Amino acid sequence: MFLKILWINISAPSLGDSLMDLSSRVMIKDRKIDLFTDVKNHKLYLNDEYFNNIYTKIQNVKKRRYDLIIIDSYSSRSIRVKSLIAPLTLFVGVFGFFNGPEVNRILFSFHKMNHLLGYPKLENEINNLAKNSISISTNDHKIVDEIVPNNFIVIVLGGEWHYKTYNNWSKVIDQIILHDKDSRIIFIGSANAKSTAKKLLNKYSQQNFLDFVERLSFKQSIEVVRRAKVLLCCDGGLMHGANAIGAKSVTLFARLTPKMLITNHTNSFNLFDSKDVNNILVEDIVDKYFEALKS
Repeated sequence: MFLKILWINISAPSLGDSLMDLSSRVMIKDRKIDLFTDVKNHKLYLNDEYFNNIYTKIQNVKKRRYDLIIIDSYSSRSIRVKSLIAPLTLFVGVFGFFNGPEVNRILFSFHKMNHLLGYPKLENEINNLAKNSISISTNDHKIVDEIVPNNFIVIVLGGEWHYKTYNNWSKVIDQIILHDKDSRIIFIGSANAKSTAKKLLNKYSQQNFLDFVERLSFKQSIEVVRRAKVLLCCDGGLMHGANAIGAKSVTLFARLTPKMLITNHTNSFNLFDSKDVNNILVEDIVDKYFEALKS
């Protein structure tokens, strides 16, 4: 029985991908699991409920003994890191040689873990169990306590890819305000959203809006989302974080359908366009918002 496990996750290009790939760690919570990951992702798993230790440097982990190594894929980079840390230890790959075609990374991770454990659960059980997980520290709770009001919604601004970066939030906001002029809205996002946030705050200077773009950590942003009535967002890392804590959200998808990116374990009201989220009608987004609000 593999009691002490090291999971090497260095191929995930984003926080969202990492959350999906490592989601099935909940299935081995009775083991002692350490994580070796990139510096850009390590804060995501500090104080994690399932990982005991988080490493980003080979010299800090190579002298430790493990019963099993889990690597993200059989890429040359992952194999090299594994060989430097524990060359003689048994290992398995989550994605193996599978590389290229898009898959639902959460479901893939859970079904691969079910395979590793000898199929203790049926396919339908796994499909209903599969979801992201995230642990938010007491300190992050306290920080958010001090800055958020009551009764607000959140909008994620910006995006890394143009086809899943929505550019018409002001029109959506106009419709929300039309129905409720006292709406409180909080903006979150990373550096690529700063100019958009500034424009929106200038336009709605008389409204009760707060700008937290690039001012909070990822986990603090997710804690803000947890307290919101509804989240409005596009497919991205914050969406995956929101799904991990069961937040009610209206999510815009493009090119990859919701079925490819999320599981049954969400409270997400989804809209999809085959090419670009900006092709989704403002009216449809507003309708979904009120549907989510009333649900």
